[in-house]
Amino acid sequence: MSVQEVLPLGGLAPERSDQFRADHLLVAGMVKPGSKVLDVGCGDGDLLQLLETRGIDGRGIELSREGVNRCVAKGLAVVQGDADTDLVNYPDDAFDYVILSQTLQATRQPRVVLENLLRIGRRAIVSFPNFGFWKMRLQLLVGGHMPRTENLPASWYDTANIHFCTIKDFVELCDAIHVKMERAEALDLYGRPLRLRMPWWVWNLFGEQGVFLLTRGGGK
Repeated sequence: MSVQEVLPLGGLAPERSDQFRADHLLVAGMVKPGSKVLDVGCGDGDLLQLLETRGIDGRGIELSREGVNRCVAKGLAVVQGDADTDLVNYPDDAFDYVILSQTLQATRQPRVVLENLLRIGRRAIVSFPNFGFWKMRLQLLVGGHMPRTENLPASWYDTANIHFCTIKDFVELCDAIHVKMERAEALDLYGRPLRLRMPWWVWNLFGEQGVFLLTRGGGK
């Protein structure tokens, strides 16, 4: 399945907010009000707070103790856990949506994690930095060093990211495990969706991030 075959979200930018990140607004817009949601790798809980304002029952799992403490201080239902080892403990269909926002590249077994997301939830929303973005390609080609961007500022030796992928790579993974892509967006540097419906190679080149709404059973 190619990216151009996936239905876009109307090509509209998410609503603007000074309080919430643009990509978080887009992700939240994919979730139906009243849903039960698990946010895997929820960080400081900003996305969970946004979901809460929309009448969504959100829970979180976060690897760092500091992140868990900040979430709990905000009154959020978050526990400490590792996406690679702890998702197996959740029962099937426990949530309407499971969200993995900007965390896939930090997991040790991305394929297994993705399979668990769609076992635990009826739908999954996955976002990640696109390593095929033109600025990253240029840094490798011209600079000869591992790329760094505004959203990936860490040097190669102290980053938590261990499995970078491109939008094309992720689409191929979804095909390999027979996952259906209901919606897909490529975002620019400011978290805004690319406004035109474009072939996958354009998204892969000009999309700084990818955001996908997934369901089970999307075999070829």
